[in-house]
Amino acid sequence: MTGLYRPIGITAVLVMLASAPALAQQHEHAGAPAERLGKVHFETSCAPAVQPAFDRAVALLHSFWYAAAADAFAGVAKQNPSCAIAHWGVAMATWGNPLGGTRTPPTFQRGLAAIAAARAANPKTPRERAYIDAVERLYKDHDKLDHSTRAVAYEEAMAQLVAAHPSDTEAAIFYAIALDAAAPPTDKKYTKQLKAAQILEKAFTAQPDHPGISHYLIHSYDVPALADKGLAAARRYASIAPDAPHALHMPSHIFTRVGAWDDSIATNIASAAAARKANSPPEELHAMDYQTYAYLQLARDADAQRVRGEADAIVTRVEVTSGYGLAGFFAAAAIPARVALERGQWREAASLTPLAGTFPATEAITWFARAVGAARSGNAQEAVASTARLAPLRDKLLATKEAYWAGQVDIMRKGAEAWTLHAQGKSAEAVARLREAADDEDATEKSPVSPGPLAPAREMYAELLLEAGQAKEALTQFETAMSKEPGRFRSLAGAMRAAEQTGDTAKARKYAIQLLDLAKNASPGRAELEQARKLTRQ
Repeated sequence: MTGLYRPIGITAVLVMLASAPALAQQHEHAGAPAERLGKVHFETSCAPAVQPAFDRAVALLHSFWYAAAADAFAGVAKQNPSCAIAHWGVAMATWGNPLGGTRTPPTFQRGLAAIAAARAANPKTPRERAYIDAVERLYKDHDKLDHSTRAVAYEEAMAQLVAAHPSDTEAAIFYAIALDAAAPPTDKKYTKQLKAAQILEKAFTAQPDHPGISHYLIHSYDVPALADKGLAAARRYASIAPDAPHALHMPSHIFTRVGAWDDSIATNIASAAAARKANSPPEELHAMDYQTYAYLQLARDADAQRVRGEADAIVTRVEVTSGYGLAGFFAAAAIPARVALERGQWREAASLTPLAGTFPATEAITWFARAVGAARSGNAQEAVASTARLAPLRDKLLATKEAYWAGQVDIMRKGAEAWTLHAQGKSAEAVARLREAADDEDATEKSPVSPGPLAPAREMYAELLLEAGQAKEALTQFETAMSKEPGRFRSLAGAMRAAEQTGDTAKARKYAIQLLDLAKNASPGRAELEQARKLTRQ
Protein backbone atom coordinates (compact mmCIF):
# COMPACT_ATOMS: atom_id res chain seq x y z
CA MET A 1 0.00 0.00 0.00
CA THR A 2 1.17 3.51 -0.68
CA GLY A 3 1.06 4.56 2.97
CA LEU A 4 3.69 2.09 4.11
CA TYR A 5 6.14 3.67 6.57
CA ARG A 6 5.12 7.15 5.36
CA PRO A 7 3.87 9.82 7.81
CA ILE A 8 0.59 11.14 6.45
CA GLY A 9 0.09 14.33 8.35
CA ILE A 10 -1.77 13.52 11.57
CA THR A 11 0.95 15.09 13.73
CA ALA A 12 0.36 18.44 12.05
CA VAL A 13 -3.38 18.06 12.53
CA LEU A 14 -2.95 17.37 16.25
CA VAL A 15 -0.73 20.41 16.69
CA MET A 16 -3.30 22.52 14.86
CA LEU A 17 -6.06 21.36 17.18
CA ALA A 18 -4.26 22.80 20.17
CA SER A 19 -4.46 26.33 18.80
CA ALA A 20 -7.20 26.50 16.19
CA PRO A 21 -10.96 26.46 16.82
CA ALA A 22 -12.67 23.23 15.87
CA LEU A 23 -14.41 23.02 12.56
CA ALA A 24 -17.45 21.66 14.31
CA GLN A 25 -20.29 23.18 16.27
CA GLN A 26 -19.39 24.14 19.85
CA HIS A 27 -21.67 22.43 22.38
CA GLU A 28 -22.23 24.31 25.63
CA HIS A 29 -24.05 22.82 28.59
CA ALA A 30 -24.63 23.59 32.27
CA GLY A 31 -22.23 26.51 32.19
CA ALA A 32 -19.28 24.28 31.26
CA PRO A 33 -16.67 25.34 28.71
CA ALA A 34 -17.55 24.81 25.07
CA GLU A 35 -16.93 21.30 23.80
CA ARG A 36 -15.71 20.37 20.35
CA LEU A 37 -17.78 17.28 19.60
CA GLY A 38 -19.00 17.93 16.08
CA LYS A 39 -22.26 19.12 14.60
CA VAL A 40 -25.28 16.87 15.20
CA HIS A 41 -29.02 17.40 15.11
CA PHE A 42 -31.41 14.58 15.98
CA GLU A 43 -35.02 15.68 15.66
CA THR A 44 -37.23 14.71 18.61
CA SER A 45 -40.74 15.30 19.94
CA CYS A 46 -39.26 16.30 23.31
CA ALA A 47 -39.46 19.74 24.87
CA PRO A 48 -37.53 22.33 22.84
CA ALA A 49 -35.56 23.25 25.97
CA VAL A 50 -33.85 19.83 26.05
CA GLN A 51 -33.02 19.63 22.33
CA PRO A 52 -29.47 21.07 22.64
CA ALA A 53 -28.67 18.61 25.44
CA PHE A 54 -30.13 15.77 23.39
CA ASP A 55 -28.02 16.71 20.36
CA ARG A 56 -24.92 16.80 22.56
CA ALA A 57 -25.74 13.32 23.88
CA VAL A 58 -26.05 11.98 20.33
CA ALA A 59 -22.72 13.59 19.42
CA LEU A 60 -21.11 11.79 22.38
CA LEU A 61 -22.74 8.55 21.24
CA HIS A 62 -21.35 8.93 17.71
CA SER A 63 -17.85 9.24 19.18
CA PHE A 64 -18.33 6.14 21.37
CA TRP A 65 -18.07 8.20 24.58
CA TYR A 66 -20.54 5.88 26.25
CA ALA A 67 -20.47 6.79 29.94
CA ALA A 68 -20.81 10.48 29.15
CA ALA A 69 -23.54 9.77 26.59
CA ALA A 70 -25.54 7.63 29.03
CA ASP A 71 -25.35 10.36 31.66
CA ALA A 72 -26.35 13.00 29.11
CA PHE A 73 -29.39 11.04 27.89
CA ALA A 74 -30.39 10.29 31.49
CA GLY A 75 -30.16 14.00 32.23
CA VAL A 76 -32.52 14.76 29.36
CA ALA A 77 -34.99 12.16 30.63
CA LYS A 78 -34.86 13.65 34.13
CA GLN A 79 -35.46 17.17 32.83
CA ASN A 80 -38.23 16.04 30.44
CA PRO A 81 -39.79 12.79 31.78
CA SER A 82 -42.05 12.39 28.73
CA CYS A 83 -39.01 12.34 26.38
CA ALA A 84 -39.18 8.61 25.60
CA ILE A 85 -36.42 8.75 22.99
CA ALA A 86 -33.95 9.80 25.71
CA HIS A 87 -34.25 6.28 27.12
CA TRP A 88 -33.43 4.94 23.64
CA GLY A 89 -30.20 6.90 23.97
CA VAL A 90 -29.46 5.29 27.34
CA ALA A 91 -29.99 1.85 25.79
CA MET A 92 -27.70 2.68 22.87
CA ALA A 93 -24.96 4.00 25.17
CA THR A 94 -25.31 0.99 27.45
CA TRP A 95 -24.82 -1.32 24.48
CA GLY A 96 -21.44 0.26 23.86
CA ASN A 97 -19.24 -0.35 20.85
CA PRO A 98 -21.49 -1.91 18.17
CA LEU A 99 -18.49 -3.74 16.73
CA GLY A 100 -17.30 -5.10 20.07
CA GLY A 101 -19.29 -8.30 20.49
CA THR A 102 -19.01 -9.53 24.07
CA ARG A 103 -21.51 -8.21 26.64
CA THR A 104 -22.05 -9.04 30.33
CA PRO A 105 -25.38 -9.85 32.04
CA PRO A 106 -25.53 -6.43 33.79
CA THR A 107 -25.27 -4.77 30.38
CA PHE A 108 -28.33 -6.65 29.15
CA GLN A 109 -30.22 -5.86 32.36
CA ARG A 110 -29.52 -2.12 32.17
CA GLY A 111 -30.30 -1.96 28.47
CA LEU A 112 -33.61 -3.77 28.78
CA ALA A 113 -34.54 -1.53 31.71
CA ALA A 114 -33.89 1.54 29.56
CA ILE A 115 -36.07 0.13 26.77
CA ALA A 116 -38.86 -0.57 29.27
CA ALA A 117 -38.56 3.02 30.51
CA ALA A 118 -38.81 4.28 26.93
CA ARG A 119 -42.03 2.36 26.36
CA ALA A 120 -43.44 3.50 29.70
CA ALA A 121 -42.83 7.12 28.66
CA ASN A 122 -45.19 6.55 25.70
CA PRO A 123 -43.19 7.46 22.54
CA LYS A 124 -44.95 10.32 20.75
CA THR A 125 -44.18 9.49 17.11
CA PRO A 126 -43.96 6.35 14.94
CA ARG A 127 -40.36 7.31 14.13
CA GLU A 128 -39.33 7.36 17.78
CA ARG A 129 -41.12 4.08 18.40
CA ALA A 130 -39.15 2.61 15.47
CA TYR A 131 -35.85 3.66 17.04
CA ILE A 132 -36.86 2.03 20.32
CA ASP A 133 -38.05 -1.12 18.57
CA ALA A 134 -34.74 -1.30 16.69
CA VAL A 135 -32.45 -1.05 19.71
CA GLU A 136 -34.53 -3.71 21.45
CA ARG A 137 -33.36 -6.15 18.76
CA LEU A 138 -29.84 -5.93 20.20
CA TYR A 139 -31.01 -7.03 23.64
CA LYS A 140 -34.07 -9.19 23.12
CA ASP A 141 -33.63 -12.96 23.50
CA HIS A 142 -29.92 -12.54 24.23
CA ASP A 143 -30.09 -15.83 26.13
CA LYS A 144 -31.43 -17.60 23.03
CA LEU A 145 -29.89 -15.82 20.04
CA ASP A 146 -26.20 -15.30 19.35
CA HIS A 147 -24.68 -11.85 18.97
CA SER A 148 -24.43 -11.92 15.18
CA THR A 149 -28.10 -12.88 14.79
CA ARG A 150 -29.18 -9.97 16.97
CA ALA A 151 -26.81 -7.59 15.16
CA VAL A 152 -28.41 -8.55 11.85
CA ALA A 153 -31.88 -8.11 13.36
CA TYR A 154 -30.92 -4.59 14.46
CA GLU A 155 -29.50 -3.82 11.02
CA GLU A 156 -32.74 -4.94 9.39
CA ALA A 157 -34.82 -2.83 11.78
CA MET A 158 -32.71 0.22 10.97
CA ALA A 159 -33.13 -0.45 7.24
CA GLN A 160 -36.89 -0.40 7.75
CA LEU A 161 -36.64 2.85 9.71
CA VAL A 162 -34.63 4.47 6.92
CA ALA A 163 -37.16 3.30 4.33
CA ALA A 164 -40.04 4.70 6.36
CA HIS A 165 -38.28 8.00 7.10
CA PRO A 166 -35.99 8.76 4.14
CA SER A 167 -35.38 12.35 5.24
CA ASP A 168 -33.99 11.26 8.62
CA THR A 169 -30.24 11.62 8.11
CA GLU A 170 -29.47 10.33 11.62
CA ALA A 171 -31.29 7.11 10.82
CA ALA A 172 -29.13 6.64 7.72
CA ILE A 173 -25.94 7.24 9.71
CA PHE A 174 -26.93 4.80 12.46
CA TYR A 175 -27.95 2.32 9.76
CA ALA A 176 -24.49 2.55 8.23
CA ILE A 177 -22.70 1.56 11.44
CA ALA A 178 -25.30 -1.17 11.93
CA LEU A 179 -24.25 -2.56 8.53
CA ASP A 180 -20.62 -2.54 9.63
CA ALA A 181 -21.47 -4.28 12.90
CA ALA A 182 -23.49 -6.97 11.11
CA ALA A 183 -20.93 -7.63 8.38
CA PRO A 184 -19.77 -11.26 8.39
CA PRO A 185 -16.02 -11.39 9.12
CA THR A 186 -15.72 -14.04 6.42
CA ASP A 187 -17.11 -11.85 3.61
CA LYS A 188 -14.02 -10.87 1.63
CA LYS A 189 -16.13 -8.86 -0.82
CA TYR A 190 -16.99 -6.53 2.10
CA THR A 191 -20.54 -6.14 0.83
CA LYS A 192 -22.02 -4.50 3.90
CA GLN A 193 -19.00 -2.31 4.60
CA LEU A 194 -19.12 -0.92 1.06
CA LYS A 195 -22.87 -0.33 1.33
CA ALA A 196 -22.28 1.55 4.59
CA ALA A 197 -19.50 3.59 2.99
CA GLN A 198 -21.75 4.55 0.08
CA ILE A 199 -24.38 5.90 2.51
CA LEU A 200 -21.77 7.78 4.52
CA GLU A 201 -19.87 9.26 1.58
CA LYS A 202 -23.14 10.75 0.34
CA ALA A 203 -23.99 12.09 3.81
CA PHE A 204 -20.52 13.57 4.22
CA THR A 205 -21.14 16.02 1.39
CA ALA A 206 -24.14 17.49 3.19
CA GLN A 207 -22.75 17.24 6.75
CA PRO A 208 -18.96 17.57 6.65
CA ASP A 209 -18.73 18.34 10.39
CA HIS A 210 -20.82 15.39 11.60
CA PRO A 211 -18.68 13.17 13.89
CA GLY A 212 -20.48 9.92 13.12
CA ILE A 213 -19.97 10.13 9.37
CA SER A 214 -16.18 10.31 9.36
CA HIS A 215 -16.00 7.92 12.33
CA TYR A 216 -18.09 5.25 10.67
CA LEU A 217 -16.31 5.69 7.33
CA ILE A 218 -13.11 4.68 9.10
CA HIS A 219 -14.82 1.56 10.43
CA SER A 220 -16.28 0.81 6.99
CA TYR A 221 -12.81 0.91 5.42
CA ASP A 222 -10.99 -0.81 8.30
CA VAL A 223 -9.96 -3.87 6.29
CA PRO A 224 -6.73 -4.38 4.32
CA ALA A 225 -8.33 -4.21 0.88
CA LEU A 226 -10.16 -0.92 1.58
CA ALA A 227 -7.85 0.91 3.99
CA ASP A 228 -6.52 3.46 1.47
CA LYS A 229 -10.09 4.66 0.94
CA GLY A 230 -10.29 5.62 4.61
CA LEU A 231 -7.36 8.02 4.69
CA ALA A 232 -9.45 11.16 4.08
CA ALA A 233 -11.86 10.30 6.90
CA ALA A 234 -8.94 9.36 9.14
CA ARG A 235 -7.32 12.74 8.63
CA ARG A 236 -10.59 14.61 9.23
CA TYR A 237 -12.27 12.94 12.22
CA ALA A 238 -9.76 14.16 14.81
CA SER A 239 -10.39 17.78 13.79
CA ILE A 240 -14.19 17.40 13.90
CA ALA A 241 -14.44 16.18 17.50
CA PRO A 242 -11.06 16.77 19.17
CA ASP A 243 -12.50 16.72 22.69
CA ALA A 244 -13.65 13.10 22.26
CA PRO A 245 -10.85 10.63 23.08
CA HIS A 246 -12.14 8.12 20.55
CA ALA A 247 -12.11 10.69 17.76
CA LEU A 248 -8.40 11.21 18.36
CA HIS A 249 -7.82 7.46 18.39
CA MET A 250 -9.86 6.36 15.38
CA PRO A 251 -7.48 7.60 12.64
CA SER A 252 -5.00 4.98 13.82
CA HIS A 253 -7.30 2.21 12.60
CA ILE A 254 -6.40 3.29 9.08
CA PHE A 255 -2.80 4.25 9.90
CA THR A 256 -2.25 0.74 11.29
CA ARG A 257 -3.63 -0.84 8.14
CA VAL A 258 -1.17 1.04 5.92
CA GLY A 259 1.86 0.85 8.21
CA ALA A 260 1.96 4.56 9.07
CA TRP A 261 3.36 3.94 12.53
CA ASP A 262 4.51 7.47 13.44
CA ASP A 263 1.05 8.83 12.68
CA SER A 264 -0.57 6.08 14.73
CA ILE A 265 1.67 6.88 17.69
CA ALA A 266 0.93 10.61 17.50
CA THR A 267 -2.84 10.28 17.34
CA ASN A 268 -2.95 7.67 20.12
CA ILE A 269 -0.79 9.77 22.44
CA ALA A 270 -3.36 12.53 21.99
CA SER A 271 -6.24 10.10 22.49
CA ALA A 272 -4.77 8.62 25.67
CA ALA A 273 -4.27 12.12 27.09
CA ALA A 274 -7.87 13.07 26.29
CA ALA A 275 -9.16 9.82 27.83
CA ARG A 276 -7.10 10.45 30.96
CA LYS A 277 -8.59 13.94 31.24
CA ALA A 278 -12.08 12.48 30.80
CA ASN A 279 -11.39 9.73 33.39
CA SER A 280 -12.00 6.94 30.87
CA PRO A 281 -9.47 4.18 31.70
CA PRO A 282 -10.71 1.70 29.04
CA GLU A 283 -10.37 4.28 26.29
CA GLU A 284 -6.93 5.26 27.56
CA LEU A 285 -5.78 1.63 27.51
CA HIS A 286 -7.25 1.12 24.05
CA ALA A 287 -5.15 4.00 22.71
CA MET A 288 -2.11 2.67 24.56
CA ASP A 289 -2.47 -0.75 22.93
CA TYR A 290 -2.37 0.85 19.49
CA GLN A 291 0.62 2.94 20.62
CA THR A 292 2.45 -0.16 21.82
CA TYR A 293 1.79 -2.02 18.59
CA ALA A 294 3.21 0.87 16.56
CA TYR A 295 6.25 1.37 18.79
CA LEU A 296 7.14 -2.31 18.46
CA GLN A 297 7.01 -2.23 14.66
CA LEU A 298 9.55 0.62 14.77
CA ALA A 299 11.63 -1.36 17.29
CA ARG A 300 11.19 1.50 19.75
CA ASP A 301 11.18 -1.05 22.53
CA ALA A 302 11.99 1.35 25.37
CA ASP A 303 8.86 3.35 24.52
CA ALA A 304 6.78 0.17 24.37
CA GLN A 305 8.10 -0.89 27.78
CA ARG A 306 7.25 2.52 29.21
CA VAL A 307 3.67 2.27 27.98
CA ARG A 308 3.42 -1.23 29.42
CA GLY A 309 4.41 0.08 32.85
CA GLU A 310 1.82 2.85 32.66
CA ALA A 311 -0.90 0.41 31.61
CA ASP A 312 -0.37 -1.81 34.65
CA ALA A 313 -1.54 1.01 36.93
CA ILE A 314 -4.59 1.89 34.82
CA VAL A 315 -6.20 -1.53 34.46
CA THR A 316 -7.19 -1.59 38.14
CA ARG A 317 -9.74 1.14 37.35
CA VAL A 318 -11.50 -0.70 34.51
CA GLU A 319 -14.94 -2.18 35.18
CA VAL A 320 -15.95 -5.40 33.44
CA THR A 321 -19.52 -4.15 33.07
CA SER A 322 -18.67 -0.81 31.46
CA GLY A 323 -19.52 -0.15 27.81
CA TYR A 324 -15.82 -0.23 27.02
CA GLY A 325 -14.83 -3.00 29.45
CA LEU A 326 -13.79 -5.45 26.74
CA ALA A 327 -11.56 -2.89 25.02
CA GLY A 328 -9.90 -1.98 28.31
CA PHE A 329 -9.17 -5.51 29.43
CA PHE A 330 -8.19 -6.58 25.92
CA ALA A 331 -5.57 -3.84 25.83
CA ALA A 332 -4.36 -4.60 29.35
CA ALA A 333 -3.79 -8.24 28.42
CA ALA A 334 -2.45 -7.54 24.93
CA ILE A 335 0.15 -4.89 25.78
CA PRO A 336 2.50 -7.11 27.86
CA ALA A 337 1.95 -10.01 25.48
CA ARG A 338 2.90 -7.87 22.48
CA VAL A 339 5.97 -6.44 24.24
CA ALA A 340 7.27 -9.97 24.83
CA LEU A 341 6.24 -11.69 21.59
CA GLU A 342 7.20 -8.95 19.15
CA ARG A 343 10.70 -8.78 20.64
CA GLY A 344 11.12 -12.56 20.69
CA GLN A 345 11.48 -12.60 24.46
CA TRP A 346 10.04 -16.06 24.87
CA ARG A 347 10.78 -16.62 28.57
CA GLU A 348 9.22 -13.26 29.35
CA ALA A 349 6.08 -14.28 27.45
CA ALA A 350 5.97 -17.62 29.29
CA SER A 351 5.89 -15.86 32.67
CA LEU A 352 2.94 -13.52 32.03
CA THR A 353 0.02 -13.55 34.48
CA PRO A 354 -3.53 -13.83 33.05
CA LEU A 355 -6.18 -11.26 33.95
CA ALA A 356 -8.61 -13.68 35.55
CA GLY A 357 -12.26 -12.76 35.98
CA THR A 358 -12.43 -10.49 32.94
CA PHE A 359 -13.53 -11.92 29.58
CA PRO A 360 -12.66 -15.34 28.11
CA ALA A 361 -11.17 -13.68 25.02
CA THR A 362 -8.87 -11.49 27.11
CA GLU A 363 -7.76 -14.35 29.34
CA ALA A 364 -6.94 -16.33 26.19
CA ILE A 365 -4.46 -13.65 25.09
CA THR A 366 -2.17 -14.38 28.00
CA TRP A 367 -2.46 -18.16 27.85
CA PHE A 368 -1.59 -18.00 24.15
CA ALA A 369 1.46 -15.83 24.85
CA ARG A 370 2.53 -18.15 27.67
CA ALA A 371 2.17 -21.22 25.47
CA VAL A 372 4.12 -19.77 22.55
CA GLY A 373 6.76 -18.36 24.88
CA ALA A 374 7.21 -21.64 26.70
CA ALA A 375 7.38 -23.66 23.47
CA ARG A 376 9.87 -21.32 21.79
CA SER A 377 12.09 -21.26 24.87
CA GLY A 378 12.18 -25.07 24.98
CA ASN A 379 9.75 -25.73 27.83
CA ALA A 380 7.38 -28.16 26.12
CA GLN A 381 5.73 -29.23 29.38
CA GLU A 382 4.66 -25.68 30.28
CA ALA A 383 3.61 -25.11 26.66
CA VAL A 384 1.26 -28.09 26.87
CA ALA A 385 -0.22 -26.81 30.14
CA SER A 386 -0.81 -23.28 28.86
CA THR A 387 -2.22 -24.47 25.54
CA ALA A 388 -4.68 -26.66 27.42
CA ARG A 389 -6.25 -23.53 28.94
CA LEU A 390 -7.40 -22.25 25.54
CA ALA A 391 -9.97 -24.87 24.52
CA PRO A 392 -12.15 -24.34 27.65
CA LEU A 393 -12.14 -20.59 27.02
CA ARG A 394 -13.20 -21.19 23.42
CA ASP A 395 -15.98 -23.50 24.62
CA LYS A 396 -17.15 -20.93 27.16
CA LEU A 397 -17.47 -18.38 24.36
CA LEU A 398 -19.41 -20.84 22.24
CA ALA A 399 -21.74 -21.54 25.15
CA THR A 400 -22.50 -17.84 25.46
CA LYS A 401 -23.04 -17.57 21.69
CA GLU A 402 -19.90 -15.49 21.05
CA ALA A 403 -19.00 -17.28 17.84
CA TYR A 404 -16.57 -14.65 16.55
CA TRP A 405 -14.41 -14.57 19.67
CA ALA A 406 -14.60 -18.34 19.97
CA GLY A 407 -13.11 -18.51 16.48
CA GLN A 408 -10.34 -16.08 17.39
CA VAL A 409 -9.43 -18.10 20.47
CA ASP A 410 -9.42 -21.26 18.37
CA ILE A 411 -6.92 -19.70 15.96
CA MET A 412 -4.71 -18.90 18.95
CA ARG A 413 -5.15 -22.46 20.22
CA LYS A 414 -3.98 -23.90 16.90
CA GLY A 415 -0.98 -21.58 16.84
CA ALA A 416 -0.03 -22.54 20.39
CA GLU A 417 -0.46 -26.23 19.60
CA ALA A 418 1.79 -25.86 16.56
CA TRP A 419 4.67 -24.37 18.52
CA THR A 420 4.15 -26.97 21.24
CA LEU A 421 4.38 -29.77 18.66
CA HIS A 422 7.52 -28.17 17.28
CA ALA A 423 9.03 -28.08 20.78
CA GLN A 424 8.23 -31.78 21.06
CA GLY A 425 10.14 -32.50 17.85
CA LYS A 426 7.02 -33.03 15.73
CA SER A 427 7.83 -30.43 13.08
CA ALA A 428 5.70 -31.85 10.24
CA GLU A 429 2.60 -31.87 12.43
CA ALA A 430 3.47 -28.39 13.70
CA VAL A 431 3.74 -26.97 10.18
CA ALA A 432 0.39 -28.49 9.21
CA ARG A 433 -1.30 -27.08 12.31
CA LEU A 434 0.04 -23.55 11.78
CA ARG A 435 -0.91 -23.64 8.12
CA GLU A 436 -4.47 -24.41 9.26
CA ALA A 437 -4.38 -21.52 11.75
CA ALA A 438 -3.09 -19.15 9.05
CA ASP A 439 -5.84 -20.18 6.65
CA ASP A 440 -8.45 -19.71 9.38
CA GLU A 441 -7.14 -16.25 10.20
CA ASP A 442 -7.06 -15.22 6.53
CA ALA A 443 -10.72 -16.24 6.24
CA THR A 444 -11.84 -13.78 8.91
CA GLU A 445 -11.03 -10.22 10.06
CA LYS A 446 -9.57 -8.75 13.21
CA SER A 447 -11.84 -6.99 15.67
CA PRO A 448 -11.61 -3.19 15.87
CA VAL A 449 -10.76 -3.68 19.53
CA SER A 450 -7.27 -4.71 18.41
CA PRO A 451 -4.67 -3.08 16.14
CA GLY A 452 -3.71 -6.55 14.94
CA PRO A 453 -3.19 -10.15 16.03
CA LEU A 454 -0.74 -10.75 18.86
CA ALA A 455 1.25 -12.76 16.38
CA PRO A 456 -0.27 -13.02 12.89
CA ALA A 457 -0.76 -16.70 12.12
CA ARG A 458 0.64 -16.38 8.58
CA GLU A 459 3.77 -14.74 9.99
CA MET A 460 4.14 -17.49 12.61
CA TYR A 461 3.67 -20.10 9.90
CA ALA A 462 6.53 -18.51 7.94
CA GLU A 463 8.74 -18.44 11.04
CA LEU A 464 8.05 -22.10 11.71
CA LEU A 465 8.84 -23.00 8.10
CA LEU A 466 12.12 -21.14 8.43
CA GLU A 467 13.00 -23.03 11.61
CA ALA A 468 12.07 -26.27 9.83
CA GLY A 469 14.57 -25.54 7.06
CA GLN A 470 12.01 -24.60 4.39
CA ALA A 471 13.39 -21.15 3.59
CA LYS A 472 11.94 -20.83 0.09
CA GLU A 473 8.37 -21.47 1.22
CA ALA A 474 8.97 -19.34 4.32
CA LEU A 475 9.89 -16.40 2.10
CA THR A 476 6.65 -16.78 0.15
CA GLN A 477 4.65 -16.85 3.37
CA PHE A 478 6.40 -13.81 4.85
CA GLU A 479 5.64 -11.86 1.69
CA THR A 480 2.01 -12.98 1.82
CA ALA A 481 1.81 -11.87 5.46
CA MET A 482 3.21 -8.44 4.58
CA SER A 483 0.58 -7.93 1.89
CA LYS A 484 -2.10 -8.13 4.60
CA GLU A 485 -0.22 -6.56 7.53
CA PRO A 486 2.22 -4.07 5.95
CA GLY A 487 5.14 -2.65 7.87
CA ARG A 488 5.44 -5.39 10.48
CA PHE A 489 8.99 -5.66 11.82
CA ARG A 490 8.97 -9.44 12.32
CA SER A 491 7.61 -10.17 8.84
CA LEU A 492 10.17 -7.91 7.20
CA ALA A 493 13.02 -9.34 9.27
CA GLY A 494 11.80 -12.85 8.57
CA ALA A 495 11.67 -12.19 4.82
CA MET A 496 15.23 -10.87 5.00
CA ARG A 497 16.48 -14.01 6.76
CA ALA A 498 14.54 -16.33 4.46
CA ALA A 499 15.86 -14.60 1.33
CA GLU A 500 19.41 -14.87 2.63
CA GLN A 501 19.00 -18.57 3.35
CA THR A 502 17.68 -19.21 -0.17
CA GLY A 503 20.77 -17.50 -1.59
CA ASP A 504 18.83 -14.53 -2.96
CA THR A 505 21.30 -11.92 -1.75
CA ALA A 506 19.72 -9.08 -3.69
CA LYS A 507 16.30 -9.63 -2.15
CA ALA A 508 17.80 -10.14 1.31
CA ARG A 509 19.65 -6.83 0.97
CA LYS A 510 16.47 -5.09 -0.25
CA TYR A 511 14.57 -6.22 2.84
CA ALA A 512 17.53 -5.32 5.06
CA ILE A 513 17.47 -1.75 3.74
CA GLN A 514 13.71 -1.53 4.33
CA LEU A 515 14.11 -2.91 7.85
CA LEU A 516 16.80 -0.39 8.75
CA ASP A 517 14.68 2.44 7.36
CA LEU A 518 11.67 1.23 9.33
CA ALA A 519 13.66 0.99 12.57
CA LYS A 520 15.92 4.02 12.13
CA ASN A 521 15.06 5.21 15.65
CA ALA A 522 15.17 1.75 17.24
CA SER A 523 16.11 0.98 20.81
CA PRO A 524 19.22 -1.19 21.21
CA GLY A 525 18.89 -4.95 21.32
CA ARG A 526 17.17 -6.23 18.20
CA ALA A 527 19.52 -8.82 16.69
CA GLU A 528 17.70 -8.59 13.35
CA LEU A 529 18.97 -5.04 12.90
CA GLU A 530 22.59 -6.09 13.29
CA GLN A 531 22.02 -8.80 10.70
CA ALA A 532 20.48 -6.17 8.39
CA ARG A 533 23.51 -3.91 8.81
CA LYS A 534 25.84 -6.75 7.86
CA LEU A 535 23.81 -7.49 4.74
CA THR A 536 23.85 -3.86 3.62
CA ARG A 537 27.63 -3.77 3.97
CA GLN A 538 28.10 -6.74 1.64
